[in-house]
Parts: sequence; C-alpha cells; structure tokens
Amino acid sequence: MSVNATTGRVILVGAGPGDPGLMTVRALEAIAAADVILYDKLIPATALDGARADALKLDVGKVGGGEQVPQEETQRLLTRHAQEGKLVVRVKGGDPFVFGRGGEEAQVCREHGIPFEVVPGVTAGIAGPAYAGIPVTQRGMSAAVAFVTGHEDPSKPDTQIDWPALAAFPGTLVFYMGVRALPRIAEQLVAGDRSPDEPVAIVERGTLPDQRSVSGTLATIAELAAAAEVKPPSVTIVGPVAALGEDLAWLGRGPLGNVSVTVTRPRAQASGLARSLRDLGARVVEAAVIVPQALAFAVPDLGEVDLLVFSSPNGAHRFFAELKATHRDARALHGIAVAVIGPGTADAVRAHGVEPDFIPKKAVGESLAELVAGFEVEHALVVRARGGRDVIRATLTDRGTDVTVIEPYVTVAEQLDPRTRDRALSADWATFTSASSARFFCAAAGGAAAVRESGIKLASIGPITTEALREQGLEPDVEATEHTPAGLVDALVAAAAATPPAA
Repeated sequence: MSVNATTGRVILVGAGPGDPGLMTVRALEAIAAADVILYDKLIPATALDGARADALKLDVGKVGGGEQVPQEETQRLLTRHAQEGKLVVRVKGGDPFVFGRGGEEAQVCREHGIPFEVVPGVTAGIAGPAYAGIPVTQRGMSAAVAFVTGHEDPSKPDTQIDWPALAAFPGTLVFYMGVRALPRIAEQLVAGDRSPDEPVAIVERGTLPDQRSVSGTLATIAELAAAAEVKPPSVTIVGPVAALGEDLAWLGRGPLGNVSVTVTRPRAQASGLARSLRDLGARVVEAAVIVPQALAFAVPDLGEVDLLVFSSPNGAHRFFAELKATHRDARALHGIAVAVIGPGTADAVRAHGVEPDFIPKKAVGESLAELVAGFEVEHALVVRARGGRDVIRATLTDRGTDVTVIEPYVTVAEQLDPRTRDRALSADWATFTSASSARFFCAAAGGAAAVRESGIKLASIGPITTEALREQGLEPDVEATEHTPAGLVDALVAAAAATPPAA
C-alpha cells in the first residue's frame, strides 16, 4: 500500500548474485509492496515477478564499459519519488552495502530526511566461489578473507588500495569487477611478494545457469582469462583455497552433469522444469519465447454446465481469479465434472480446491476427448487459450453437446535479446513443452536454418509439439513418452545415458 507524503520511504534491497533462489524473504516482501522500483541489470531475471502490476519500474542499471545511468540521476529519482510519499524500493544485485553504492544512497536519504531500510543480500564474493566449490575460508588454509574492488573510480587520481599491504594479507583475496584489471592485479601482488604460483580462480556469472570457472596461478591467470574471453560479472579468488574448486565442485553433478539445456517455457512456468533439470546437474539457460497475455473475459452462469474443461494452467488460474472477482468460489462448481488436459493443469486446478474428475494419461486433446466420450454431457464450458486447438470443442459438439468456449489469455511471442539468443543456441539441448514454444523459438532464433546450424538437439514433450517442430522444418531428437515436463526430463536423462562421454 502507498504511504502518504509525510511518511514516504526507501528500502535498499540486495537481490543476491543471480540465482533467484538466493533472494531473501524480506527482499521479496519489499518488492511486492513497492510503489516505485529502481533496479539494476544484474538482478535475477525473475526478481520483479512479484511486483504489483501498477508499480513504476525504472531500469537504472550500469553495465561495465557500456551505457551508464549516472548515480546522481538514480539518487534524484530515489529522493523525488520518496518525497512524493511513495514507497521506493531500490533493488541491487548482490548486497547494497558491498560495492553496491548503497551507502551513498542511504546518505542521500538521511540528508533529505527520508526514512530508509536496508535489506542485505547474498554477495557475489561469497556465493560465486561457493557455487564453484571454493570456500573463501578454510581451516588450516585461510583464516581471513578480504573483499577488494578490482575497478576503482577512474576519476580518482590515486588508488585507495595499499598493494604492498594487500599482498601481505594472510588470507584469501576476493576481487570484484576486476576482469579488465587482472594483469595489473597479478603484477601488483607478485611485486608485493605473493608467489607467482599461488592458485587463482575466476568465477564468471556465479550462481547463474551459465556459470563457469577458469583456474590458474598469479603468473598465468591473466593470459588464461583472456584466452577464455572471461567477461563481467566475475569475481577473482586469490589464495590456496582457490585450488579446492577441483575437489569440492558440486554444481553440475548428476545424470545431466555437463549437459546444457535451453528451457523455452514462459518465465512463470519455467522455474519447475528448470529446477528439475538443475537438480540433475544440467546447466539451464532460460530463454522464454512465449508469454501469456491476459484477455478480458467473463465466467458465465454455471447452473446448467455438466462438464468444465481446462486446457492449461494459465487458463485455470485466470478462470478462478475471475470467479473470485465475481464473488464466487469453488462451490460454484458443485455437481460439475472437471476435466483437464494433463497433470500440470490438474495441479493448477487443485491449487484452487478442486479435484479434477478426468485426467488423461496423455496430455493431448485427443486423449481427453476419448476419456470423456462415455460421459453424458448436455452443456460444456471449455477454458482455453485464444487460438488453441479445437479438438475438445469439436468432439463434444459432434456428439450434440452445447459448448461454450471462453479464452482468458492468448499466447504471444517474446523476443530474445542477442546474448540470450546466443546462449540458448549454444546449449546442448532445447526443450519444447508446446507447439507455440516450438514456433516462437524458431522465429526468435532466426529460422530453422539457424537452429540446425547451431547443432542444438531438440526435445519435444509430445506429438503435438513434435508436429509443430516438423512444420518449421525441424526434427526432434527425442520425444517424451509421458507428455509432461517430468516425462521430458526423463527423456533427456535417457538420452544423456545413451550418449558416450566425449573423448
């Protein structure tokens, strides 16, 4: 809820290093309550999913070497909206008080008499190494850790870093934002009597699906990083603990270890599939190419309806939301048989207190039509996406059933930015859970020829999706036996087991 002009305030939120699972409960609460959100580019992709639909969202992110939003402008926006009585949430990657300029923003709030709160976040200097199997402290190896900026303010004539003292520091050194400065960092530390053979590791995009590590020594790391084309955001770990990553690496272990998988589902639905894949060791690239767009609709009187059919989780959630908006609930479905296309839709219906009567073994319209064939239906209500398949309606109509169709949403294409597109096509596998995801991915990738040239293998959830891929001129490498996200994961595991390891 908005606050009034006398109590406008600011919350400085740390969103963590990139993995949405590392965001704190308090961070999510603040985002959900915000009137205005100022956010950086390095926050998790789903960080703002819980924001209010009417919240003003402003991108004030800074990209190293690229377009910059001046800090002064960010602070001006922060104070202006707070002075208008708004709850302003400033969302930053990592922790706002660890190389995040949160202290400066807090000072500006204090100068203007604006109440503020700080929500700490998991910082990349600990999380990135941890996801690479590197503890920044270790008994018998390192009893201290120092966090150091590798990118000082270029406008300052002198450095604030005492390099001789830093080189003599008896513990682990973790450098933030130091990719471009690696030659200088290594040179200064060796000049201060750190051994050229001291282990060093760089963790690029730590905690994110495409995280990778480059290991070497102070003598070799700059050359190795340049050869590997390491880019920000990265952290560099210097000290004996950096060598532990080879033994303690845990990310990417399992039956899908070292397998990269692109997930094309809408962002709101991708998390479950992505989590299952990651739990099995896969490196997941989330490249949502479709997004459900809400449409205006009305839930009719249900008094004469015998059968209610849901074709997707999105449709189910939208239906029950509209039911609630018209002061009705699950009791309005009393005496109505409920049919769903598959287990995902069944779970969505159960979330609203209703147990489906019909769930086909195969999550396709033909199977559901066959399942309800023996059920006497006079009036049916079908809830589906606009432009969805017409199998259920046609089958029921052919049997003399009076069918009403409501369409609470339409699936539209979502564009991929160039970096996400390249990452998606460079994966080992791309997964498709619907015909629309197949069509839209092909378009976002630049056509079937671009998909084939990338060498990516294609995994289809079932025959309808396979047909859509073939219509695009693409042939899936595997099709799930069970036409569900879980079945798709099983198909990938089976394919990985059947693939001989690289020489």
